[in-house]
Formats: sequence, structure tokens, C-alpha cells
Amino acid sequence: MARPSTADCVATFKLVLVGDGGTGKTTFVKRHLTGEFEKRYIATVGVDVQPLTVRTNRGRICFNCWETSTPEDSFFHGADCAIIMFDVTSRNTYKNVPNWHRDITRVCDNIPIVLVGNKVDCADRQVKAKMITFHRKKGLQYYDISAKSNYNFEKPFFWSAMKLSNDPNLLLVEAPLLDHQAVQLTAQQIEEIERNTRAAEEAPLPAGDDD
Repeated sequence: MARPSTADCVATFKLVLVGDGGTGKTTFVKRHLTGEFEKRYIATVGVDVQPLTVRTNRGRICFNCWETSTPEDSFFHGADCAIIMFDVTSRNTYKNVPNWHRDITRVCDNIPIVLVGNKVDCADRQVKAKMITFHRKKGLQYYDISAKSNYNFEKPFFWSAMKLSNDPNLLLVEAPLLDHQAVQLTAQQIEEIERNTRAAEEAPLPAGDDD
């Protein structure tokens, strides 16, 4: 993931990135741009738009990434895809996911949406894998991610690129930038995260409705 000129991109899409304040949206974008991790929380005021590109075997695919914590309907107009982010250490941010989903689908018709649970590197995880069911009910893609440790942080963009290009053979050909000071998840931690996620995906959906 890089931030060169978008002139040589084979395709350009508008991506909206939403979620409660403090979930890590700005840090997530900055990771893709520079490889750096922002330790301080600085609230995004208004709308921030950053061009991000994914290098694939078909060429560069560009996302104009629109980020905000207080979207109006005009924010979503013309969006090709979306990412909804919550913080796995905060149950309230997951409880608000249906509200963000409604905001998107009220304006956008049938666009690819990725749900991501950020901060899976944190020991005090409150939103367990078995609690994350909204994406299964709504047909969304889901990833556990960690902007701090780089875990899975390129996958939401790559999945969106694959869906929008309608190309199941699309491949990522350049690894994202990494900060050598990043906190890395151990192989054991990654195995546990992925094992819990698989078990949750295979479990029956609970009764009730998330929205």
C-alpha cells in the first residue's frame, strides 16, 4: 500500500471508512500511507480524504478513502465500497455497528462492505469472536485486524479491490509498509485469534436481531 500519483491506476474507487471515534480509523489509514503507528488519539474533524493504492497483478488499484466520525448523507454519495470499524476492547463500538451499517445502506445500494474489529493485539479484548455475528446476518466480509501490529491490515482493501474488480484471481504483489517498531503478534497469538474466529464462524447464529 502506498501513496503515489493515482494517474497510473487501472481503477479508482471511493471508499468510505466509518466507525465510532477512537476505534483507530486514522491510524489504520496512516499505516497504509507511511507504515507509522499513531500512538495519540486525535479526533478527525470534518471529513478527511486520502488516496491509497493497492499494487496487484492487474496493476495499481486506487481508493480515495473518505474518513469521518460524523457522516452526513452527502458523505456516502458515490461510494463504491465501505469499511466499518469497531474496537474489540470496547463493546459500545460494536453495538453501534448496526447504526453505521444503516447510514451506509440508506444512501448506497448494494456496495461491498467490510466489517473490521481493530486492536486485536490488546490483552483486554471485550468483544470476543463468538460475539461478532452482525456480518454473518448481513452478508458482510469480516476481519480481525491490528493497526498497531500490522495484523491483517491490508486485507480489507484487498478484498474490496477483488470484489469491485470482479476478479477472483486478483493477487497482492507488494507487501504493505511496515514500521520496524511495531508490536508484533506472536505465532501463538495469531493461531489463537484465527482458531477462535473459525469456531465462531461455524457456530449457529444466536436468536435475535442485531438491528
